[in-house]
Formats: sequence, structure tokens, C-alpha cells
Amino acid sequence: MALSIHPLTGGLGAVVDHDLGEAGDDPTLSPALAEALHRHRLLVFPRQHLNHADLLVASANFGAVDTDVDRRYAVGGFPGITTVSNIVEGGTPAGIYDGDDEVEWHADNSFKPRLTRATLLYSVITPELGGQTRFADSTRAYTDLPAELKERIEGLRAIHSIQRLAALQTQASGGQSSAAAGSLASRPEVEHPLVQTHPVTGARSILLGSMVIRGIVGLAEKDTNRLLDDLLERVTSTPYVYTHRWSQGDLVVWDNLAILHTASPCDSSRHHRLLYRTSVH
Repeated sequence: MALSIHPLTGGLGAVVDHDLGEAGDDPTLSPALAEALHRHRLLVFPRQHLNHADLLVASANFGAVDTDVDRRYAVGGFPGITTVSNIVEGGTPAGIYDGDDEVEWHADNSFKPRLTRATLLYSVITPELGGQTRFADSTRAYTDLPAELKERIEGLRAIHSIQRLAALQTQASGGQSSAAAGSLASRPEVEHPLVQTHPVTGARSILLGSMVIRGIVGLAEKDTNRLLDDLLERVTSTPYVYTHRWSQGDLVVWDNLAILHTASPCDSSRHHRLLYRTSVH
């Protein structure tokens, strides 16, 4: 299938003019979308009109939908769809906490042994102010690292801990955390290489997590913090960052093995947002 693809300025991402709700069962669609994602690392599909079933069908174009999600915010009857929101109804969050103050650069589900390959996020209620999602091209940033820094981090393994994530989220948000309770909270710590090699493209990238990484194997805490702070500052510097300002009906898909992302502050007392998320592996 020939897709209408328009690369974004800055080298990360592309806009795809395609109605995924009317895609039908064209067998050429999945490989075309997968190839576009691997090339651009992030795809924006504007003006979509997707119900939950449509979102699952769209997700399947990029891989097998991961149904191992937090049951508190899973959409009933549609395995793998999670609600993401800053809306609170009767004292209960409508979805995974989407905080006003939390800034957490990460790759989705790095606290699991098996990394998520791609994430899809579909916007239903869009705030008038704030709530952007920022994406950092950790693939291009790795390419641009000095040779001596590449040599230093080669072979290092980072410890990813959902318990650390929960504690820091709770501290940053004044008591709320998407990771502090529920079906994912008791996961054991896992190790992942600090430098990832993409299984399809072969490109190398840096896997970071400003709240989820507890340490680096074999390094003292002071040296770990200094190294991670340096890498995060490099990866999230302006030349490598794309900021997505959401419009209702936007579907954004990103290669979770190639880039990092974070939410931007949004005043939940004035501006509501509601999105639905799937992950594939």
C-alpha cells in the first residue's frame, strides 16, 4: 500500500494521512505501516474516528497487542486497552494518573523483562492548554555521542524498578502514582542493556528512565547518577525532541525501542484530557 507520509521537521516522526477506521483488511497495510514506523520512529495519524474495536485493529498492524496491563484502568471487553486521563470522578481517577507536575522521561514498560515494541495513544478529550507529549530521539542522540562516551557505556546494564518508579511518582505528585498500587506493583526488578540494538533496523539507542532506573550494575551510586544525568541531558536536548500538541482524534504511534517520551504539565482542575493506550510486542 502506498501511504501518504509527510516527515516532520527535525528528523523525528512523520504525519500519515490515512483513515485507520476505514482501513479494511488490506494485507499490504501492516507491512507498510511497520516499515514507516521503523523509518520515522514516530507516526501521527490526525483526524481519526476510532472506537475501541478500531483501536485494537489499528494496533495489530504493528504487532501483537499486550494484554498484560494494569487491571484498574483496563477497558472492559477490549483486552489491551488502557485509559489514560487526569479526570477524577467521585474521588477515583478515571485512568492511569496523568499528573500536573510529573515529568518522567521513559520507555514504556521498561520494568518488564520484555520491552514493549511500540505504543499507540489515541486522544478523545484534549486540553486547551498544556498536556503535550514530548518525544526524544534516543537513536539519533546515541549516534551523535562522542566516541569515548559510547565506549564507556558499551555493555553496561541498568536496573529498572517499578518500586522506585512508584515512590518517585508519589513524591512528585503529592501522593498519587500510576505505579504505586494495582496488578503491576509487585514486579521484581529487571536488568536491561543501557545501549539497545533494534531487532529490526539494527540501529542503536539509549534506554533511559528518569524515575524507573535504580542503578547501573557495577557502578557506585554517585557515578551512576552522574552518568545517567549526563546521558539524559544529551538525549532530551532540543535538537532531538519533538513536542506533540494534541488535537482531538490524533493517534500517535511510536517505536518504544528507539525513542523516549514524557508528559507535559496540565492543570487538571481546569483542563481535562482523556486518551486510550495500547502497547504491542
